[in-house]
Amino acid sequence: MNYWLYKSEPGNWSWDDQMAAPKKTTEWDGVRNYQANNNMKAMKKGDRGFFYHSVKEKTIVGVVEVVKEHEPDPTDKTGKGFGMVTLKAVGPMPEPVNLAQIKEEPKLESMVLVNNSRLSVQPVTASEWKHICKMGKFKS
Repeated sequence: MNYWLYKSEPGNWSWDDQMAAPKKTTEWDGVRNYQANNNMKAMKKGDRGFFYHSVKEKTIVGVVEVVKEHEPDPTDKTGKGFGMVTLKAVGPMPEPVNLAQIKEEPKLESMVLVNNSRLSVQPVTASEWKHICKMGKFKS
């Protein structure tokens, strides 16, 4: 299993929106960054990810799972091959973990979120995953 982090502006799509979606499932579309799109191409069904509120909150608020692998994004009118994955909410982070907490942790200093915070879909290592789940009291 691989792990990921999905950034979303709460004003556009929030954790509450994800939880309220039919079957707590949504297509993660609209990604227009090649690196983020390549990350989504690498995803497999069953991979898990952190749902991260960006902008002002900068906080991991929940966990999602890939339920459908990369496919063409119908909202991509550029013809550049951008795609999407389908995600299902697994559950909220019992104690949300913010970016300041992550930056304070020496074990997380190499995390993509710390070093390339603008990337909207990014990989998370297994050790980073375990550490953040522990911080947020999420039973993975």
